[in-house]
Amino acid sequence: MAGMTPGSPHSDGSAAPSLRSDAERNRERIVAAARRVFARDGLNASMASVAREAGVGIATIFRRFPTKEELVAAVFADRMDAYADAVAVALENPDPWQGFVGYLETACAMQAADYGFADVLTMTFPTAAAMEKRRDEAYGAMVELIGRAKAAGRLREDFDPSDLVLIHMANAGVINATGDAAPDAWRRVVALMIQSLEAPARGSLPASPEHDALERAMRRAGPADLTSPRRGEGT
Repeated sequence: MAGMTPGSPHSDGSAAPSLRSDAERNRERIVAAARRVFARDGLNASMASVAREAGVGIATIFRRFPTKEELVAAVFADRMDAYADAVAVALENPDPWQGFVGYLETACAMQAADYGFADVLTMTFPTAAAMEKRRDEAYGAMVELIGRAKAAGRLREDFDPSDLVLIHMANAGVINATGDAAPDAWRRVVALMIQSLEAPARGSLPASPEHDALERAMRRAGPADLTSPRRGEGT
């Protein structure tokens, strides 16, 4: 249209292509910056830290991602896909015990490689429907794998699927505590846990947490500002 400058609105009120492409570039820059920040500092990193890393104002962050949970979902969607794929690979292993062990080692290595993802596997994100759907799919496949490993006589009978959450919480704690000082410490912890899970069990276990209680713990595990801006950051 004559007289229209790049980025001007069309006559029907829609944004011109350059504005849409600028917005998409901004979004990609924010997601890439958040991926670096969360991988380095975990999900306790502030939205202000992400804004500095991306080279944009904090208001720009919140225009694209009104809550931190939405940003986390955008950053870790591909990681959750990879996690679900790891479970699928484990389920395809003809040896269910080796599949189970391979899954644990892969998932815990993913946590060690990315502090943010270490946190993600110990938390729930109620408004991130797509990511939670993938988590639920992976959980369902793991329940099946656990049943197979028990039927094969290799996994202790009192192992409960909720124990996977506890294992990921423990691994995340070790990763966050040891950091760069002892970056491979998690491997020994995971090996100890795997050996303790193999049948025959040498002793009984305390009762596993109730599902609702564990769900509340996973929701509480997140940073306080996960679903709302930090005070002073939304301006």
